[in-house]
Amino acid sequence: MNLPFKDKKFVFLLLSVSIVIVLEILSLLGIHLPMPYAPFIFCTFIIAIGYKVILNGLQSLIKLNFSSINLLMTIAVIAALYLGEYPEAAVVIVLYVLGERLEDIGLENSKSALDELIKSVPKTAFVKKANKEIPIEQIEIGTVIQIKAGTIIPLDGKITFGESLIDESAITGEPIAKEKQVGDTVFAGTLNTNGFIEIKTSKLSTDTTFAKIIQLTFEAGAAKSETQKFIQRFSKLYTPIIIGLALLIFVVPVFLLHQDFNHWLKQAITLLVIACPCALVISTPVAIYAAIGNASAKGALIKGGKYIEALAEIKAIAVDKTRTITYGTPVVSDVFPLIGTSRKELLSCVSGAELFSEHPLAQAIITATRAEGFEPHTAKDFKSIIGKGATAKCEVCQTDSVLVGKLEFIREYHEISTEVEAIEAQLATEGKTSVVISFGKGVVGIIGLTDKIKPDSAAAIQELQEQNIDVIMLTGDSEKAAHFVARQVGITKVFGDLLPEEKAEEIKALLQQYDKVAMVGDGINDAPALAISTVGIAMGTAGSDTAIETANIALMNDQLSLIPFLIRLSKKTMKQIKMNTLGAIITKFIFVLLAVFGLSNLALAIAADVGVTLIVILFSLNLMRFEKSKV
Repeated sequence: MNLPFKDKKFVFLLLSVSIVIVLEILSLLGIHLPMPYAPFIFCTFIIAIGYKVILNGLQSLIKLNFSSINLLMTIAVIAALYLGEYPEAAVVIVLYVLGERLEDIGLENSKSALDELIKSVPKTAFVKKANKEIPIEQIEIGTVIQIKAGTIIPLDGKITFGESLIDESAITGEPIAKEKQVGDTVFAGTLNTNGFIEIKTSKLSTDTTFAKIIQLTFEAGAAKSETQKFIQRFSKLYTPIIIGLALLIFVVPVFLLHQDFNHWLKQAITLLVIACPCALVISTPVAIYAAIGNASAKGALIKGGKYIEALAEIKAIAVDKTRTITYGTPVVSDVFPLIGTSRKELLSCVSGAELFSEHPLAQAIITATRAEGFEPHTAKDFKSIIGKGATAKCEVCQTDSVLVGKLEFIREYHEISTEVEAIEAQLATEGKTSVVISFGKGVVGIIGLTDKIKPDSAAAIQELQEQNIDVIMLTGDSEKAAHFVARQVGITKVFGDLLPEEKAEEIKALLQQYDKVAMVGDGINDAPALAISTVGIAMGTAGSDTAIETANIALMNDQLSLIPFLIRLSKKTMKQIKMNTLGAIITKFIFVLLAVFGLSNLALAIAADVGVTLIVILFSLNLMRFEKSKV
């Protein structure tokens, strides 16, 4: 917790607290200041420290706003002054103002990480054409700007010159810097660590990914949790009830039972002070902001306290397969050279034909060929046959025709052996895609491709299941591919071949079964399902405006392991809020009972109220240090 000791007003407030506490202790010991000076000294303290509270309290009285906490404090101070209890009046106002300042500090600390990040982003950028620094809000899309090593990137764009390692932890939470070169996208708010680069801007300063994160994070405070709304409604009703109870404590003993006027007035004041709902009101927002700040630092953008509350109650999570459990890009997994063809000849020849294709499967084969140290052969007369495959002529192998594609496409030209059928069937059962190759005289090989599973997927799913959360796969991919991936990551309930609207229907069914269901997807074709679920979580959304805007929670990286962490963080946050609230209520209840029976002490009541507020803030801020590891 960073207390603002450089703030002169705060230092003055702490000094004032120290003085009035010393004077209160002296008063309790029977040591009093000379009477001619006491009223002047204490009234000076009261006016200097708490004039805003008293003014607001008087305004509330004029407006008959009996739900105002300031009115409650003003009544307590005026009554204490009437009784000549000057130290108590000063203690009431000074410690109340300290409590308010501590609340502000709590909120400021819970937002501090984002505030520091905002301050770090440059306000200007060096424009190449103008050869000078220009404010970023004046820079248009398509402008080339220059960024030196060790500086923060001011705008989103694509690199047009140079290469560097870019630290994207501000956006994705990923601590390892990424290699970026010409053509790669970079984001505002990220750090260019070691190379000079030029980028062509792709967004205005108000539309960058970083700007949207800032905007949505601050707006998250408006999306209050149900607990927070309840406490605010409760406080508005609670304060007038306490004022009424304080009147009864004073009126009944004094006017009906004819007991001591000053004693029962002091008890009524004590009740007003201890009943101030500061700790109750602050118990939720500090915890919520601390949790949101923690999640944001790790690459998860949560759009409000109500989603933290909802996550804590999740009973099941539906996950998409592609780009959620898997990377969403095909890689070569199997190579089967046939009828005497060598592996080198097969890969080099087919990748040479595929050089002309932009299909992801073709690019994966070319990448695998080069990774094995083989160079693609030169080819000509490439022809793509949509939905089937492609043909070409290899100039190195002197092959009249290279046929690449689905098994049914090759079957149009050749007899298919039982061996080829068996290999293709086996790859299909493993959820893999088969690319069959012919050199014009039968099938010379089969290449199997798969969508690679992310390394943290299995562990993340296991951790969710250990939290007694059922994990269900909903995917548009084939049933075979879905079940193959599901087996590897430990999912037993699988729905494949689903259209986006069918995913939404499955979510409705899961909501009927589990009541609280989260949906995890890539934020684009999963949009209907994300919208219907209790909490929609979009994966890998850095740079995706649609995903950031539509999901309840946007993961700025591709880490599925963030989800079990977020659920644990949410449960911890809700537990902390309940502990805060219960602790505040028990403390207040004890002192209210003491006041009712005429046994309370004003100074002790004030110390207890401020103490509870401080404890609530400290425990809530501790959520900012809650870590991803389970231990």
